[in-house]
Amino acid sequence: MAVQKIVAVTGANGYIAAWVVKLLLERGYTVRGTVRNPDDAVKVGPLLKLPGAKTRLTLHKANLQEEGAFDDIFVGVEGVFHIASPTMQGDYPDAENAIIIPAVKGTLNVLSAAAKVGTVKRVVFASSHAAVSISEAAQYPEDPNIVIDETWWSDPEWAKQRKMWYMLSKIQAEQAAWDFMKKEKNFDLVVLNPAVVLGPTVGDTPLNSSCEMILHFVDGTVKEYPYFTFGFVHVKDAALAHILVYETPSAQGRYCLVDSAMHASKLMDLLKVMCPTSPVPSKCVDSKKPVSGIFKGERIKKIGLVYTATEVVLREFLSYCREQKLLAF
Repeated sequence: MAVQKIVAVTGANGYIAAWVVKLLLERGYTVRGTVRNPDDAVKVGPLLKLPGAKTRLTLHKANLQEEGAFDDIFVGVEGVFHIASPTMQGDYPDAENAIIIPAVKGTLNVLSAAAKVGTVKRVVFASSHAAVSISEAAQYPEDPNIVIDETWWSDPEWAKQRKMWYMLSKIQAEQAAWDFMKKEKNFDLVVLNPAVVLGPTVGDTPLNSSCEMILHFVDGTVKEYPYFTFGFVHVKDAALAHILVYETPSAQGRYCLVDSAMHASKLMDLLKVMCPTSPVPSKCVDSKKPVSGIFKGERIKKIGLVYTATEVVLREFLSYCREQKLLAF
């Protein structure tokens, strides 16, 4: 697709979205970013300082839960990058209303607005690998050679039983998006399913929950690690993938973004080597022998993405955290 087209990015000041905005501006796009409060200088300042922002970036107030909030913003827009999503960690007494319904409703509001304006040709939706690999079969595989790719779907009941509310919200939001598209013919939908996204922020934009999780494994916050298989992708790779699927006319369906995967036990071993004086946990919450399947993210390579190797991603992230005084080890 030619540059200097108008696109919209939801949640523009978020961790991944800010990188998407940065790369779009570098490629000559005019960007309309949606944020909760465009007057919050602390939160939107890093975006306004980006090269090209003065002439080709506008920020618009939009509430994901408000029906019609995106209608005017999307007028004349050819592409939408829907990256905004509510986040929440831990257990909440009303997770359904706190995160699940907002994620689903927000996604449908964005898609509905794209359908109304008539100019949108493609929506790129940032889902999550949580919509792919959260199930008994993926996390407790009997065969270590089993391949988990875009054809897999997570088990919402399995996630619900384990109170994985954020992951459940991503599962249901993506399902709702594909259900919406069964009747929508005016634009197409391409979905990205990134694994754990790590890397530096744009300016002073905050780290995401995935970054904080890795930090907690190193800084002593977490005493026991989960029985879980992790996949990783560099934040710059994840951002570029959004643009590649937008600019590639033949792109369709889902794209897992993951260089490689490892059980948490192996991740702890790596972190101990990279941070030898840090209190990385040695005990797993589950005594079962670690077995992990193979997470595949090959489809996106066919349209030009070259992954940063997982160990490089981890080392760069830890170095960045030290530079930012987020980590003392």
